[in-house]
Amino acid sequence: MGKSAIYIAELEREAVGTLKYLESVPNDKLTWKPHEKSMDMGALVKHIAEMPHFIYLTLSKDELDFAKEPYDASPLESKEKAIADFNKGLVEAIEILKTTSDEELMKPWSMRNGDDIYFTMPKIAVLRTFCMTHLYHHRGQLSVYLRLNDVSLPGIIGPSADEMK
Repeated sequence: MGKSAIYIAELEREAVGTLKYLESVPNDKLTWKPHEKSMDMGALVKHIAEMPHFIYLTLSKDELDFAKEPYDASPLESKEKAIADFNKGLVEAIEILKTTSDEELMKPWSMRNGDDIYFTMPKIAVLRTFCMTHLYHHRGQLSVYLRLNDVSLPGIIGPSADEMK
């Protein structure tokens, strides 16, 4: 299977912790945000739920052009919708990773908005930065949102302070 096997194992492992966080989100706090410049909790949760789909987009095409495919900024309906979207994206990400060759991983991929190119890098680097590290960044951000709303945090690598007795 090659290099993509590493991403499958990581994605499967990290999905467990991510789902714990998504399940912890109170539906009545989706419009809450810690600062006027911050995204609200619903937008953050929706964005986290999209991350596995970005793996599919990275591997199924050579670019993402927001001028041709505008980002859907509609509000999140519920955490249940986000969980369903995350799980659907997880399945499609794992399936495409299973069939992606090492040669395909080295092909360039770009994110752009028309003529404005945000970045171009090999697909394998996009998986690491734009997909996986991006997911971890926003999951950490969500942990702060949850903590500020007095929601008990689940552990990811080991037990959280809330889980320790």
